[in-house]
Amino acid sequence: MKPSTEKVVEMRDVSIAFGGIKAVDHVSVDLHKGEVVGLVGHNGAGKSVLIKILSGALKRDQGEIFINGSKATINNPSDAKRYGIETIYQTLALADNVDTAGNLFLGRELLTRWKTLDDLSMESKAREVMGRLNPRFERFKVPVRALSGGQRQSVAIARAILFNASILIMDEPTAALGPQEAKQVADLIKELIGQGLSIFLISHDMHDVFDLVDRVIVLKNGQIVGTADIDDVTPDEVLGMIILGKCPAGAIPGPGAITVQG
Repeated sequence: MKPSTEKVVEMRDVSIAFGGIKAVDHVSVDLHKGEVVGLVGHNGAGKSVLIKILSGALKRDQGEIFINGSKATINNPSDAKRYGIETIYQTLALADNVDTAGNLFLGRELLTRWKTLDDLSMESKAREVMGRLNPRFERFKVPVRALSGGQRQSVAIARAILFNASILIMDEPTAALGPQEAKQVADLIKELIGQGLSIFLISHDMHDVFDLVDRVIVLKNGQIVGTADIDDVTPDEVLGMIILGKCPAGAIPGPGAITVQG
């Protein structure tokens, strides 16, 4: 499914500094409905800081954010959730001693009319949402620490979409996973896109980038080196942008780019 031309996220001229050093320096990015945008760059490039601004974990010093065409006020994670933005961090932030349903509803538990935990309703909802993502998932009753890495990722993703998220931020979703589990997570991401969600994907893995994203944005030293449709660049060219800041012919150069002719 090709991404829509409809923009669900626009971050315009966003900056943030720590101790006088600009971690993000006048960066503008966007995300279309049904699109996966890869944010890549070396450690300290600014990609994680940029995403933490969108998720409400950090407050920008300047710039504007628009969600579905309207100016958004995002000062904390609760604000982001109200705009349908959910973040899945590399650590997953799961409660290891709690089962799948308990993790999906952690902090947002369903109660009976007697104000006790409605375990049956939570498990039913958990089975419903997991069925959309991973119909073969059956280990609902065990603590999530007993699940495989790919299964844990599916629980984290299910928790994000359970409360009607439309925009996902995924931080290194296949890190430390074996090939089979990484493929499972890739299949989950493709399923989410098929359901109309939009995703910012942070990854160091070029296989992830070229298998999953529609567009790649490379950051270096807090600025955008270049933006490109993934079909218009090669892995070596993306690595050249990451390491050297060189923007190839197939990419749109940003303020942080060294333009290469020919």
